[in-house]
Amino acid sequence: MRFSELLSRADDETLQLLLGQAPMKLLLTLDRQLSTPQRLRNLILQIYSAEGLLLSSEKRQILFDLLPKESAEFLHNVLGLPRNGNTYSELKLARFRQGSERERALFDFFGLSVPLLEVREQTPATRIGTGQYSLFAHQRAAARDVIHALEENPNRVVLHMPTGAGKTRVAMSVIADHLRKHEPTLVIWLANSEELCEQSASEFERAWGCLGNRDVGVYRFWGNRELSLDSVHDGLLIGGLAKMYSATKQKLEFIMELAGRTSLVVIDEAHSAIAETYQLILDTLVKMPHPNPGLLGLTATPGRTWTDIEIDEELSKFFARRKVALQIDNYRNPVDYLVDEQYLARVHYSPLYHDGGAKISDADIRKVRDSFDIPDSILKRLAEDELRNLAIISRLEVLAKHHKRILVFAATVTHADVLAAVLQMKGYDAESVTAKTPQIQRSRMIERYKQDTPEVRILCNFGVLTTGFDAPLTSAALIARPTKSLVLYSQMVGRAIRGPEAGGNLSAEIVTVVDYNFPGFESVAEAFNNWEDIWE
Repeated sequence: MRFSELLSRADDETLQLLLGQAPMKLLLTLDRQLSTPQRLRNLILQIYSAEGLLLSSEKRQILFDLLPKESAEFLHNVLGLPRNGNTYSELKLARFRQGSERERALFDFFGLSVPLLEVREQTPATRIGTGQYSLFAHQRAAARDVIHALEENPNRVVLHMPTGAGKTRVAMSVIADHLRKHEPTLVIWLANSEELCEQSASEFERAWGCLGNRDVGVYRFWGNRELSLDSVHDGLLIGGLAKMYSATKQKLEFIMELAGRTSLVVIDEAHSAIAETYQLILDTLVKMPHPNPGLLGLTATPGRTWTDIEIDEELSKFFARRKVALQIDNYRNPVDYLVDEQYLARVHYSPLYHDGGAKISDADIRKVRDSFDIPDSILKRLAEDELRNLAIISRLEVLAKHHKRILVFAATVTHADVLAAVLQMKGYDAESVTAKTPQIQRSRMIERYKQDTPEVRILCNFGVLTTGFDAPLTSAALIARPTKSLVLYSQMVGRAIRGPEAGGNLSAEIVTVVDYNFPGFESVAEAFNNWEDIWE
C-alpha cells in the first residue's frame, strides 16, 4: 500500500491530530483557506516526512487506524505478529527496533526506504593534539595576566572576554603554558554540554600541536564514554558536568583520585560555578588542602543574575574577586574594538513591543519578581498568545527580506514547533529544533542551516542553541523568550553577531519581543560591564 494512499484516507480530525492542536489553531486564525485537507496533508509531509511519521510511535498508531481491514491483516502477517486479539491493537503495540527486519518490513509495505542511520565514528577517549596556533596582542596580554593570577594565592581567577573575542583560545594557551611547566600533571576542563566538551577537546588538540613540548593525553569523559583512571595522568581531561557529577555521586573516590593528580581546573561558563551540581565536584577538586590546584573560570558574563546581587556576590567571592578582562588601548569597552576590527558584527537592536492576549496579573508579576527567571507557566501562556505569535510571524517575514539565516528563540518547545509550522505554510524554509528532536534529525537540520546557500532559512529553537552552537552566517535573531537572565540573553544574542573576521557578517539585527512588565536588554556592549561593581 502506498503511503500517499494511506494519508488520503485521513479525515479532518485525523489530519489535525497528526499536525498538532497548537499549529492547527494558529492556522485557522491566520486564514481558514490554509487548513484545507490537501494543504494539511502537504504540510504534515513537509514537517514530518512520510518516514518521520512512521518512525514516531505516537503518529504511527494514528496511521494504523487508517488501514483498511484487509491491509491491516496483511501487514499483521508481514510483520509476524502473534495472534492474540484485535489486529489494530496488536499493530499499535508492536515495537519497531531501529535497524530491525520488522522496521524494514514496515517501510517496504508502504513503498518507502528506511532512513539511513548516520554512523559517525566516535573519537577515541585519548588522542594526541596536533595543529597550529597563535594569539593576537590583546589576547596574549590577557593570557599573561591570567597566568600571573593563577601563580599567586589563592590561585583562582575569572577570564572575562566578550563573545567572539577568543576566550577559549586564550584559555588553551594558558593550559599549554601550565602543562609545559608541570610534568606530569592533569588539567580538568568542565563544561555543561556535549557540544561544548567536543569543541574544547578539538581546540586543545590544535593548540597543543603548536605549543606543546611532549605527547599528552586528551581525555574525553562525557556522554557514553568511559575512562580507566589508571591511564589518566598527564594532559587535559574534558569532563561533562552530568557525567562527572554522576561518577562522583556513585563513587566519591573517583573525584578524590582525580584531585590528587590535578593542578588546574577550568570551568567553561564560569557563572555556573556556584550551581548546586558543581559544588560536590569543585569542593573536592579545588578545596582540598593538597595539592590546592588553580581555578580558572571563563565567561562573557561574569554574573548569574540580572537583579539578585547576593548570588552575584557569591560568585565573585568564589573566585576571590579576581577577574582578568580584555583591555584595549583607547577603548573604554572591548566590544567596541571587536566591532571596529570586524570580529563582531555591528548590531542593530530593535524591540517588538507586545501587550496582547496573554493576561498577566499582579500575582504573575510578583511571581516573576520573586523567581530566578520567568516561570514556565507564564512562558507557556505567552507561547499560546495568538496575537503575540502573529506579531512574531509578521516581523520574521520582514527580517526574511534582508537576511538569509535567521534564528528564533521560542518560549517553549511547542512554541518553536508552531512558529516553524506556520512559516512553512507561508512558504518559508523553516525548521524546529528542540530537546525533543531526535539527535540524527537535529544534526541534519543544523548542518543544513549552516550551509552557505542563497535561500532564506529560519531555525526555530527552544533551549538547545544558546551554547555550543556556531553558525557564523546567521545575521538576525528574534528573541521571543522573555528572561531575567542577562547571561541567557547575551548567549542568545551571541549566536548571531559573528563578524567578517570570524566568518560572519558586517552587520546583524536582533529583535527582542518585549512583553508588558518584563525586562529587556539593550546590547552586548552594555552587558559586558553589567557586573563590574561586584568584582571591585
